[in-house]
Order: sequence, then structure tokens, then C-alpha cells
Amino acid sequence: MNQTTKNPLVRLAEAGQAIWLDFLSREFLAQGGLDKLVREDSLTGVTSNPSIFEKAMGHGESYDEQLHAILYQADAEPGDVYEQLAVRDIQHAADALRPVYDRLKGKDGYVSLEVSPYLAYDTEGTLNEARRLWKAVDRPNLMIKVPGTPQGVPAIRQLIEDGINVNVTLLFSRDAYRAVALAYIDGLEARAKAGKPVDRLASVASFFISRIDSRIDKNIDEALKKPGADGDRLNALKGKIAIANAKLAYQDYLGLIGEDRWKALAQKGAQPQRLLWASTGTKNPAYPATLYVDELIGPDTVNTMPAPTMDAFREKGTVETTLTRDVDTARRQLEDAQKLGLDLDGVTRELVEDGTRQFSDAFDALLGAVAAKRMTYLGEQVNGVAYELPKPLAEAVDKCLDRARADGWVRRLWQHDASMWTGQQEDRWVGWLAAGQGKQVDADAVAALARDLQAERYTHAVLLGMGGSSLGPEVLAQTLGESGQGLALHALDSTNPEEICAVERGIDFARTLFIVSSKSGSTLEPEILNAHFHAATVAAVGQENAGKHFIAITDPGSKLEAAAKQAGYRAIFHGDPTIGGRYSVLSVFGLVPLGVMGHNVAHFLETTQTMVRACGPSSPPAVNPGVRLGAVLGEAARAGRDKVTIFASPAVASIGSWLEQLLAESTGKHGKGIVPVDLEPIGTPDVYGQDRVFAYVRCAEDDTAQLDAKVQALAAAGQPVIRITLPRPAAIGQEFFRWEVATAIAGAVIGIDPFDQPDVEASKIKTRALTDAYEKTGQLPAETPIAEDGDLAFYGDKSLAADGTVEGVLKAHLARLGQGDYAAVLAYVARNAAHERQIASLRATVRDRRKVATVGGFGPRFLHSTGQAYKGGPNSGVFLQITADPARDLPIPGRKISFGTVQAAQASGDLQVLAERGRRYLRVHIKGGDVESGLARLAKAVKQVTN
Repeated sequence: MNQTTKNPLVRLAEAGQAIWLDFLSREFLAQGGLDKLVREDSLTGVTSNPSIFEKAMGHGESYDEQLHAILYQADAEPGDVYEQLAVRDIQHAADALRPVYDRLKGKDGYVSLEVSPYLAYDTEGTLNEARRLWKAVDRPNLMIKVPGTPQGVPAIRQLIEDGINVNVTLLFSRDAYRAVALAYIDGLEARAKAGKPVDRLASVASFFISRIDSRIDKNIDEALKKPGADGDRLNALKGKIAIANAKLAYQDYLGLIGEDRWKALAQKGAQPQRLLWASTGTKNPAYPATLYVDELIGPDTVNTMPAPTMDAFREKGTVETTLTRDVDTARRQLEDAQKLGLDLDGVTRELVEDGTRQFSDAFDALLGAVAAKRMTYLGEQVNGVAYELPKPLAEAVDKCLDRARADGWVRRLWQHDASMWTGQQEDRWVGWLAAGQGKQVDADAVAALARDLQAERYTHAVLLGMGGSSLGPEVLAQTLGESGQGLALHALDSTNPEEICAVERGIDFARTLFIVSSKSGSTLEPEILNAHFHAATVAAVGQENAGKHFIAITDPGSKLEAAAKQAGYRAIFHGDPTIGGRYSVLSVFGLVPLGVMGHNVAHFLETTQTMVRACGPSSPPAVNPGVRLGAVLGEAARAGRDKVTIFASPAVASIGSWLEQLLAESTGKHGKGIVPVDLEPIGTPDVYGQDRVFAYVRCAEDDTAQLDAKVQALAAAGQPVIRITLPRPAAIGQEFFRWEVATAIAGAVIGIDPFDQPDVEASKIKTRALTDAYEKTGQLPAETPIAEDGDLAFYGDKSLAADGTVEGVLKAHLARLGQGDYAAVLAYVARNAAHERQIASLRATVRDRRKVATVGGFGPRFLHSTGQAYKGGPNSGVFLQITADPARDLPIPGRKISFGTVQAAQASGDLQVLAERGRRYLRVHIKGGDVESGLARLAKAVKQVTN
């Protein structure tokens, strides 16, 4: 075969330019495509990038078998799954090219695998990932692709010193090329100085071609529109600048290898870092398909071609040494470009940023495809979710998710980047992410405690805590119950004497464990509850035995820890100071009580981590369950739909109480936020306004046909509905994590810090002042009612006094409700089933007749839950506080003040803060202690005045 008939690709290789393929897929490898190119076209290398893998993995079924095998063996994050898929392809390609590598003694025969494009500006991250990938692939003919960014350069130098082959990518400018070339030399010299071999170590510098012309040609077209433009000179540069730039870069290369510094390395067997021409497919259809191959042929270079370019060159390529031809012309062209204001330096800087972003976009799409396949494979192992959103909200959510993807919100969340929110101290409060991964609790220690308690025949556990310390354990107790191998748990989060006495009646002190749970260790309620129950336990079992009936859960160094040590508690479990109370359910604050109930904490966490991985750093926003939910909540709130109304099926009915605190305390501040609505009876579509989002949490084990139909009616009426399905109650841990992520993301969308609670302390300060005063004087400050009607006394603005009747006062108060407002019923009475039913009925009446959202809570419990939103969130609440004379009272050991008086002080402090915040409020006090009668009278009056 003569030279004119020989395959142009083969002739190109004979001319000294290596031919690499810019493509890789499993199907291509399996069909022998790579072997054929090596055999027939003298191919000596392969490059891959996120865009290439996205096309290969994101479509079709070629990777499904391995993906299923990976997940069958052990669940993994999308990023880990992708990596295992990619590593296998790279290994197979490297094995196919190994004969080339051996024949050419390591000069060629390489396949390239790129570090995550997310790390383009992270030196340490690049180093760590490059080393890990090198070890995972475990092939000598692998090249790790590292971007030639300023942060990538020191990584390149270190990797070469480590003995890792490097393909430097995203090079557009000669300055950047020279920097990476020197980094290569520096790395080789450091390696040689350490006595390590430098032969068989290879590197290429990938210079991107066509993208430069695409951008410069566009700039030329813009310049031609300007008055006085030199059309001839500008048009003469079209399609020329990229080639000219590459030719001068090659001259830089020749200069470097001619220096004594390089010659000394060459004598030790070092290979030069070859220039590789990348992005050699033409973007402009007016240019020949082989333009960027024909014009850049020269010895000791590489051209990596996409398959269409390779096919075109095979068919009609011409082989001549063109790289060193017309170098002076190339130099003049670049000078002309500068004089004409085409700004090549600016263009190359932009192209690095654009290239990084494009690879990141492709990587997002790739990981999204892998994540979607993972979710499909897992099926019911991960809790399901479905959204029905009005079109405007759906469009806003899509835009939000795209913005979150472009701005890297998922990665920034997991990197603890405070700039996602207000840039203040948010990074100090994201320890809950690690807790979700099971890193905060010693499951074996919890299991050992549970075994000991069972062996000692304990039967009950009473948790003494408030807010995040009690709500999570309560939900776990009511959802999962006692396992049959543990203790029945009751969470006590009240200062109401009746509630305390009700707990006492249900336990045997000799067989009861008290869990004193307080992050700060100085919260009023658990402190005085602890004093009460410790004294009662001493009376029941003796001072010497009391300590073994108590454990403490608290942050290190707290007042509670010191007290627990002094009192001889049987165990102290430390919380993580970087986890706020409302985010603590998957830490010791939730999991120690879970273990005490006899549940397997390790298994619970394993089930939960299926969702944790779905929400992990490699799961893009659109397929990230927590981020998508957060985008919906945040955009809905921004659009005025800030009342998140929670419905739950019986098996998971209590989750709303936990969600209330998470959403309200995290987002309700600075006049913004989400108002959670729990335990409001579901109504027909006509009773709801346009300020709602409905979150329906159902368990597949429940019969939910009736509730399903009612929720569907709301969706059919155009209301936004979120449906979440748990296959079984034990999957509730997944919802804890999903909603924690969602709340953090919603905070970013709304524009607040989701981890502080600036207004919660206000009520505590007021209460503390009142209780301190009582300790000194023996009484609380007297308050004068604005009206009294039988057993009801009213406190508030005198303008509400009306005719002094219950009907008149309530009518005036409820008349303040407007569109978009919510009515709050805040009851400082015993929380029991009868009172809950009465308050729910009252709320339903207001909701149905005034078409406003209604919320309810029992004090002081809600102060540590929704109180933040009521005082710091939107001023859209109309508050009805209900207090009552206690039917009985309880003393607090070591204090003058009683539990009943503490609750009264808390109610008074709460009302003072509502007044200071300019909230619309009214207190109704039930005299005589007959709470049920008083509530019934209120409900009757509300029905009368809202007709």
C-alpha cells in the first residue's frame, strides 16, 4: 500500500502525532470498538470526561446490571455508584491499551479519567481524589485528568512527584500551559531528588482548540457591527486564532525541552509532557470537519478526536507537518487580534470558567441519572414522594432547583458553607449531617444500656426535656412503641401539675428510668422536673439507689453533666455542640431513648441512611429528596403559601409535632418564615385559602382510603400537595433527615439562618424575671382583666372589652383576622386527649368560618417549638392564649415557687413578648380549675360569633 492510499490515521501516527479517541462507553468496549481502532487506525489512547460518561451512563441499560449488583451488595451514594461504574470502564479500556503501552515502553497507550469537576478550584480535594482514583483503577497506563486552574497547578506538581500520570485539562492560554509545564518539571525534579525513577511517568497538556474560535468568531461578529470596524482585518482572523494560539504554544514547548533543566531530566529517562490537542471537532459548519487536525500535525503531540472527527479524517484527511509552518503568520494574527480588541486573554479566562461549569453541568446530569436509577432500584427501601403543584409554583421550584444546581448548594451544604445562608455562623450548626450518617451515637453502648435495664427488670422510662430534646423521642415512642424487649417511654415536657401527676400514676418508681435530656443543661423545665422526680425516686428507693434510675443526655461541660456526676447517674451521653436541639433526633437525644425502648439503633440508622445517601453531596438538587422538598417549601413561602399544613395517617400521626418545631423555629424569624399547621382536622377545599401547602405523610400499612380521597380533592382544587409514603413506621428516620435537609434549604431560599432562634430567649427572659421575683416576694405581679364573664377573665387590649361578655370579647378579637392570617390557640392547660379534642373543634370552627389557617399548642411545650415563629415570623397571627387555675399544684424541691406558678409565669412572659412584638393577642383565663367546662364555653361562643 502506497502513502496516498494508506489510511490517513495510520499516516498521522507515522508522522509522530498520537491518535487518541475522545469517547468511551461500555457498549463500545463490549462490541470491540476500541480494539478495532487500535488494530486498524493506530489508536494509542482514550480520553474521557463527565460529558462523555453522561452520554454513556445516563441513557440506555448498558450499566444497569453492574449498578444493580453494586446496590445489591451495599447501598451507596450516586457519586460512589458512578465511580464504580466508571472505574470498570477505565480498567477495561486500560487493559485493551496495555499492549500499546508495553510496546511503546510507557510513552503511549493511556486512558484518562477525570477528577470531579467540582474540585477544579480545590487543590487538596483534587489531590485526595486523584490519589484515590489512581489506587482504585490500579493500572499503570492510567492518566488522571486535572484541570489547569491556578488551584490545579500545585496538585499537578505533587501528583507527578507521587508518580501518578497526569492529563492536564482545560488549557486555553499559553500562560496557563507554561505554568503546568513547569509544574510537571518541578514534580519530576522533586522525584529525582528523592531518588525515585522518572521514566515510565507520563503527562499531557490538553490544549482546547475549537472553543477559542467559537468565542473569538462571535466577538468578531460583534466588532463588525461597530461603526468604523475594519471588516477586512477582522474577517481575516475568523477560524484562525485557535490554530495560531496552539502553534505558538508548541513553540513554547520546543523552548522548554531545549533548556538544560529539561535535558538533565531527559538523561534520567524522563518523557516530555506532550501537548494534546483537545476539542478538535469543528463547531462552525462552515469550517472543514478536519480543520483542527489538518492544521496541528507535528511530532511528539497528541490529537484526541471525537468519533465523527476521526471518521472524517479517516475518509479525507491530509497528513503534512503543519504545526511548525507559518509560525510568524500565527504570531501576527495574535497581534492583530490584540490590536483589534478581540481580547484573547479575557476569552481564555472565560473559557476556563465556562469549561469548568459545562463539565460540572454534565457531571450533575450524570449523577442525576445515576441517582434516579438508584431510586428506581431501591423501590420501597427509600420513602416515596410525589408533588402536585400549581403551574406557577412548579415553575418557580424548577428555577430554584436549577439555581441550586448551578450554585452547588448540595455540595456547599455538606461542606458546611455558611455563605449558603447569611454567611454568619451557620457552619457551626450542621453537625446533624454527620449524625444522620450514624457518626454521633455509639449504638453498641446504647444496646448495652438497654440490655442492662431489661436484666434489672425496668419497665418504664420517663424523658424529662423540652423542645428538640423531647419531641423527637416522643414521636419515636408513639410511632414505634416499646419493642417488647425494652421500656415503655413517656416524654414529659410540661410544668402543668396535672400532667406531672398523670405520669406519676402510670409508673412504678422502683422500675423506672428517668432520662434527663437538655442540650444546654440549664433549661428551666427539665431542671425542675429532675428535682421533683429525683426527690420522689429517693423517697421510693433510697438515696443510695436513686442514681441508677437516672441517665443524662447533654452537651459536654454542661451544668447538667456536673449535677449528674455528683448525683451518681448510671450513664451520661454527650451530645454534639454543633447540632441544634430541633435537628438532634438522629443524635443521642433521639437514639438513646430509642434504644432504651428496646429498638435496634444500628438497624434504625441503617434504614435512615438510605435517605441520607439520597440527600448526599453527590445527589443533584432535582433528584435530591431533601433539596427538592426544601425548594418547594421555600418557594411556596416566598409566593405567600407559608402555612404548611400537615396531615398524617395513624401509624405516623405524631410526626407533625416534630415537624412543627423544625419548620417554625428554623424559618420563623425577621418577619419571614413558614407557619406549620398540625392537628387541624382536614376539611373540604372551600375552607382553605391560597396561603397553604399540604404535606401528607402516610404509612403504607395504614388504611388511608378516606384520607387519600380528601387530600386528592385538595389537589384537584389547585392546592399544592406533597405526598410522602413510608412503607412501614420504622422508616420514619428517613423523614427526619429528609425534612432536616429540606428545612435548611428552605432557609436558604427564604434568606434566613435556619439554625438560630433569636426570639425564643425573649420568653425565657421574661419568665426568669417573674420566677426570680416570686422567689423573693412569694407572688407574681397582679394583672387586671379587661373583662370578666362568669368563670372567664380576659386580658389584652382594652379595645377588645366590648360589652364584657365572652361573645363580645371573642367577636372583637376574631374580627382582627384577615386574609392570609392564622389563628393560634395556645393553651396553658394539661395536654390530654379531652383537651386536644376540644381545641381541635374550636380550631375547625374558626378555620371553616373565617377561611384562615389555625394552629394550636400547649404551653410551655410550644414555647420551645413554634413559639419562635409566632414571635419572630410574619405578623400574621391572631393569638388566643388560654390559662386556667390549676386543679392541684405541686411544690418544686428547693424552691418557693410551685409548678403551677411556673406555668403561670411562663404564660405571662409569653404574653408580654407577644405584646412587645406587636402581635394581636387575647388571654382567656378559666377560673376555678374546671378546664373542660371553660373550653366548652369558649367553643360555643366562637361558634356563635363566627356565624
